[in-house]
Amino acid sequence: MSATPRYAAMSRRAAMTAAALTAMVALAGCNSGGAKGAAEGDMAMGAAQGAKVEVVEYASVTCHVCAAWQEENWEAFKTRYVDTNKVRYVFREIPTPPAEVAIAGFLIARCAGEDKYFDVVHELLASQEEMRGDPRATLFRVGNGAGLSNERIQQCITDEAALAAADDRAKAAFAAGVEGTPTFFVNGVKVITPGSQSGTSLADLSKAIDAELAKN
Repeated sequence: MSATPRYAAMSRRAAMTAAALTAMVALAGCNSGGAKGAAEGDMAMGAAQGAKVEVVEYASVTCHVCAAWQEENWEAFKTRYVDTNKVRYVFREIPTPPAEVAIAGFLIARCAGEDKYFDVVHELLASQEEMRGDPRATLFRVGNGAGLSNERIQQCITDEAALAAADDRAKAAFAAGVEGTPTFFVNGVKVITPGSQSGTSLADLSKAIDAELAKN
C-alpha cells in the first residue's frame, strides 16, 4: 500500500477521535483531582514515581500556547525542579487541532523511545510554524532526527493499537478536568493563573510546587 492512503487512514481515525473528544468537553470540567497518581502511558522526567511532588502537564504539540510556554519557561522550570529531582514531571498528551497532526507527532515521539520522547515533543513544539506549512514533512524530519526511518514512521502513525491508546489517553485527560492546553496539576490540584492568555505562569506554578515541598 502506498504511503499516502496509509497516512490518510491515520488522519480519518484521528479526526474521529477529535470529534468524539470535543463532544466530551462539556462533561469534563468538574473533576480536578483525577491527575494525581500514575496513568497509562505516562512519560516522565525528574524524581522517581512516588515523589513528594508530582507536576503533571497536559499539552499538545500543535498548541501554540504550549509552544510559547516551553520557549519562555521550560528551561527555568527544568533547571530548578526536574534536574534537581525535586519533582516528578509527567507529560500527558491531549491532541489539539489539527488533531491528526498532534496524534501523529505523539505516536512518532513514542516510537522514538523513552530516551528520545521529550526530544521529539520539544522539537515539534519548537517547529510549529514549519509544521503549519507542511506538517507531513516536519513530522518526518523530526522523526528522522530521532533515528526513525520513513518506513518506521509510517508504521508508527498508522498502528491501530497505538491509535486506540492515544484515544484512551486523550479521553482520560478530559475526565481529569482538562479544558485547555497547557494545563498543570501539582499533586492533583489544578494550578491556574487568573486572566492569563498564555497558560499558567511559572510564578504561580513555582508557588504551588514550593508550598508542597515545604510540607512535612
